[in-house]
Amino acid sequence: MGALGNHDFRRLWLADLVSQFGSRIDVLAVPLLAATALSASVFEVSVLRTAETLPYLVLGLQVGAWCDRVRHRPVLIAADLGRAALLASIPVAALFGVLGLPQLLVVVLGVGLCGVFFDVAHQTYVPRLVGRGQLAEANARLQTNLSMAAVAGPGLAGLLVQALGNAVALAADAVSYLWSAWWLRRIETPDVRPEPGPRRLLREIGEGLRAVRGDRGLLVISAHGAVSSFFQSVHLAIVVVFLARDIGLSAWAIGLLGTSTLTGALTAGLVARRIGDRIGPTRALQGAALLYGLAYQLYPFTGRGWALACYVVAGFFASFGVIVLNVFSMSYQQVVAPPELLGRVNSVTHTLILGAVPFGSLLGGALASAFGMRATLHIAAAGVLASAAIMIGLRDLSSRVSP
Repeated sequence: MGALGNHDFRRLWLADLVSQFGSRIDVLAVPLLAATALSASVFEVSVLRTAETLPYLVLGLQVGAWCDRVRHRPVLIAADLGRAALLASIPVAALFGVLGLPQLLVVVLGVGLCGVFFDVAHQTYVPRLVGRGQLAEANARLQTNLSMAAVAGPGLAGLLVQALGNAVALAADAVSYLWSAWWLRRIETPDVRPEPGPRRLLREIGEGLRAVRGDRGLLVISAHGAVSSFFQSVHLAIVVVFLARDIGLSAWAIGLLGTSTLTGALTAGLVARRIGDRIGPTRALQGAALLYGLAYQLYPFTGRGWALACYVVAGFFASFGVIVLNVFSMSYQQVVAPPELLGRVNSVTHTLILGAVPFGSLLGGALASAFGMRATLHIAAAGVLASAAIMIGLRDLSSRVSP
């Protein structure tokens, strides 16, 4: 029986499926709302990206320690409800004509804070629902959700933004988080509270840090994730504005372009396990990192007409690479981390990877203001490719995790 044969994992999977689609709306709608309706500069748009990811840097390690003290399902539900309420405030404010950049900044900061709790608890919760032998399949199923949302989400988001406007489209994102909370509420597997005992936050954080530092595989994977995430965030901070202003694409066209590129993510979600079976998890991770870096070299050559093909090809292979990276890195992490430390190990890796994003986002806005958006995309691409060299230090993982 596969992972989806597990009733509770299937509920978790259904919760994840629609919320992944909804989250694709704010990726497009928030920067467009800021750049068009609120006349934000490219640097101000990059600040919004920074605000959404800043909580990982500030609170990521603490959240990991907290999540190892409590039951995970209530944390997941509360995070979903919080994100729904925050996003719903945007169309309400727009309806009354009082929406401004400060509110948008507060909303994305709050959504990011809820996301820290959700991401750490979610990744820690999966091994509670499925056995070790099903972890790779379960992670691949969840990554396939991400892939399908990546493929269909941008086009859907573009249509909603074009038809309803940026602010109203974000209401659909709020509904997706309510859907997620409803399915999580239906999970029946007992969510056992860890044994009470004396707690010292700094000591607990230190235990998580030592667990990552003491495992070469975790350390290499986290270091690659941090460096590649930094340069990817330089790219993401400006790419929507680049497509809208320099290339002259509409919201619908940007969404459609994103849909056409991210078919690579869907393909990777379907074949990642077979890749691991054939070449092993170590080579799968190393090859995916190299493919990811090479694909980014095409983004800066995007232009009007046939030059849009550069964006499509880059998006296909970049998204393929990142999904393969996610499947095997998460499975390895969930297997090697002791159950009582898994929340803290997850928070350390999340903080290393996502904590780099605020710095990259600010740098992206600053570089674009100083040198132009196309030159900034070249810098980001070079950095993502250079990060693949870190994976050379990865030793054979086959004895630790099976694909």
